[in-house]
Formats: sequence, structure tokens, C-alpha cells
Amino acid sequence: MTFPVTNLVTKNGTPHIESVRPSAALPGGEISIAGSGFSGPTHLSPRVEIGDTEATLVLAGDSFLIARVPEGAEGSEVRVRAGEEQSGPGAITLGRKLADNLHPVSNPAVDAEGSIFVTFSGQRGQRVPVPLYRVNDDRVSPVVMDLVNPTGLAFDRDGILYISCRNDGTLHRVMPDGTSSQWVEGMGVATGLAFDPVGNLYVGDRSGTIFKISRDRQIYVFATLEPSVAAYHLAFSAAGDLFVTGPTQSSFDRVWRITPEGEVHVFYRGLGRPQGMAFDIGGNLFVAASLGGHRGIIRISPSGQAELVLAGGGLVGVALRDHLAVLATSSALYSLPWDVQGMPLFG
Repeated sequence: MTFPVTNLVTKNGTPHIESVRPSAALPGGEISIAGSGFSGPTHLSPRVEIGDTEATLVLAGDSFLIARVPEGAEGSEVRVRAGEEQSGPGAITLGRKLADNLHPVSNPAVDAEGSIFVTFSGQRGQRVPVPLYRVNDDRVSPVVMDLVNPTGLAFDRDGILYISCRNDGTLHRVMPDGTSSQWVEGMGVATGLAFDPVGNLYVGDRSGTIFKISRDRQIYVFATLEPSVAAYHLAFSAAGDLFVTGPTQSSFDRVWRITPEGEVHVFYRGLGRPQGMAFDIGGNLFVAASLGGHRGIIRISPSGQAELVLAGGGLVGVALRDHLAVLATSSALYSLPWDVQGMPLFG
């Protein structure tokens, strides 16, 4: 006579993992493990191992665990130990730290050759020795510029990097040959940057105003959000709609969608401190935010269905490339191989 595997697992006390969610994480992120037999035959507290490193248990039950990914964890497997018994592996993808001792406040930017640019933004009005860094593989190089509070980063179709500075409302450019200069001033408390599909640059002001700068440097007021909303992070969809977030202390912050005509709509409500964003080729929006009290990268489908797809504390920005996520926390930069295809900035 045969029995279902789940019955055998429950009877003999061997832990069994059915799912690990989300299946991608950074150190500090919390993952949920569902299964059975986690208490083991002697009902001792289970242990969770990610690679060869033991994780911190946040919540433990016989069929459900929440564990925090520890610093230094490596590998692609999660296991649960209960006494002398051990589960089979559950799959997980972990981010790799590329650089630390940084201070990004928005998305990193990636050029056509794969070089990553990230800021040390500093406190308001703070002038730091190196405000911008270039990261290639494991090599971190300073970019020499005179910037105070660099905030938003964005590349145009010609490979020119644009940088907003919230301290004085200026925009700066870094050319492909490395030369840099101030480009525009008078942008209020300039924060988010994004290019539309035809190459116009949009600049978010912390007061909620969004400026449009044409390719010949003509400046317009494109849209205005309510005064309590800061246009801190911007991202364009393939359809040409501009998406905007501005974190507050609410756990039900909104993601705004602005049409090409400047009409403002609420796309999604229910995130905690939503920050940097990026789109994949399927039109899904990926946001650094909290959902239901869990921090990480939230995927929101075009129809407005939200799900935590990557766990990680302190996330402020994300850039998606060809099956690679570049992730910025408030102090470090990570890369993570991911089955996600980022949307090209320009067709």
C-alpha cells in the first residue's frame, strides 16, 4: 500500500520544503518557507541554512517559517534542519555585493557597456570628496565632479549621463569621454530623472512639479502632483506613460501614472515608502518598496496585481538589464542574476 509523500513526511518528522518565497533576496531580506515537518520528531526549534550560513528565524511553525538572509550568505539552496533531520533543498537566488560605503538615494544607472554609475549623495548641503562612482565588475572607480547631493541618474540615447542635484536644482552631464559640465539650473529641488521614448528628459521636483526638457533644452512644466507628494523617482513605460513615486511615512503610498498629455492618475496604492522603479519588456513595473510590511522589490502587473519578488532591506533603486538586476540599498550596490528582461530605454 502506498501513501502520499506529504503524509510520510508528517509521520516521520523529516522536514520538507514546498516553496521559498520570494525566490530572490539580498542580505537582510526576509523569505517565507512553506512545507511540513519543520518541528522534527523532537519538536525542537528548526534551523534554516542558506548555503552554508545559518539564517535568523523570525517566525517558526511546523509548516511555515520566516527567515532573514544573513550577511555573507552564498549559494543557491535553502535547507531546514530539525534535530538530526534535514530537508531537501529549496531554490534561492542571492545578490552579490559589488560595492559598499555608498549613499545612493535613487536608481543606479547602467551604460551600454555595462558600467554601473552610483552616487554618494550625502545629507542635504553636504559636499563629499567623491559624489559619483563607476563600477565595473569588482572595480570601483571615482568620477571626479563638483556635485552637491547628486540624486537622480539617467542615460540618453547617445550615452550621456545626466545627474540631478537636489541641493541647488541643477542638472549636470557626463559625456562618454568623461568630461562633465553643468547643463541646466533652476529645477527646484531636483530629484527623479527619466527619458521618454523619443528622448525628452523629465525632471521631478520634490514639491511635486515635473519638468519636461526637450532635446533642444526648452523647459516646460509637464505635470503637477498634489503638494504633499514629492516626484522623487520617475520611470517611463513602453506606452509612453510616466510613472512617479515619492516616499512618505504612510504604508499606503501611491504609484502615479501620468499620460503623455499630462493627465495624472493613481496606478497603484498600498506600498510603503516606494522609491526607484524599472520596467520589464512585459510591461511589469518593479518598485523598491514594502508590501504588507515586507521590504524588497515589488512587481506590479499592468493590471495592478502586486507581489514581492525579491526580499531586501534598505532598497532605494533598481535597474533591469538582460537577465540581470542591479540593486541599490541606502549604503551598497548589488547585482543579481534574474529571469527578468529589462525594457530598453530607447527603441
